[in-house]
Amino acid sequence: QVQLVESGGGLVQPGGSLRLSCAASGSIFSIRAMGWYRQAPGKERELVAAINSGGRTSYADSVKGRFAISRDNAKNTVYLQMNSLKPEDTAVYYCNADLLGGSSRSYMGYWGKGTLVTVSS
Repeated sequence: QVQLVESGGGLVQPGGSLRLSCAASGSIFSIRAMGWYRQAPGKERELVAAINSGGRTSYADSVKGRFAISRDNAKNTVYLQMNSLKPEDTAVYYCNADLLGGSSRSYMGYWGKGTLVTVSS
C-alpha cells in the first residue's frame, strides 16, 4: 500500500514563509513526476508546481519567483518552499505523485490528504 503524507502547513502572516513536505511510503518501485496542487474555498484544484524525476520544474504563473519545488529521491520526498506569501495563497495544499508501487503494474497518480495553509494578519 502506498501513502503520501503532507506536513508543514499552518498560519503565517503575509510576506512570511512556509516549507511543505510530502513523503511517499509503502511498496514503491519508481516515482516519476511529483507535484503540489492547491484548492482554495469555492475554487477548483490547481497545479502549483511540479518536478520530474530528472529535476526539471514547472510553476503556475501566480507563484513563479516566490515558490520553489524540490525533491529528495532517496527519501521519496518532495518539498515546496513558499516565500513572500500572500492572502490569496490560502488553500489546502495537496501532494501528488506519479509512481509505480503497491500491487499496480503500471504508473498511477496518488494523492495526499492535504495540508492547510492560511496566510492572514
